[in-house]
Amino acid sequence: MHLLNVHTLELETFSSDPPEYASLSHRWGRPEDEVSFHDIKHLPTQPDAKRKPGFAKILGCREQATKHGLNYIWIDTCCIDQSNNTELHEAINSMWQWY
Repeated sequence: MHLLNVHTLELETFSSDPPEYASLSHRWGRPEDEVSFHDIKHLPTQPDAKRKPGFAKILGCREQATKHGLNYIWIDTCCIDQSNNTELHEAINSMWQWY
């Protein structure tokens, strides 16, 4: 499971026993407007991701999580590597548990 660190906006991987986290449930916009796993992984070298409308959702989720003393957030659009079929399948099967 990948979680987004609210302090660094970097993805961290937890294979078991993840820390407490907030999950963002949101209405998706156009796919090209959402921040992807690839965008987050390469955020320092691809600043255009910060201009996507979906980035505001990430910042809002980060703000809420921080207010509640949480250090991690999980957002399906950017915490699942959809280019990895094995990971995508595992995420789909685990999503109910993650929410």
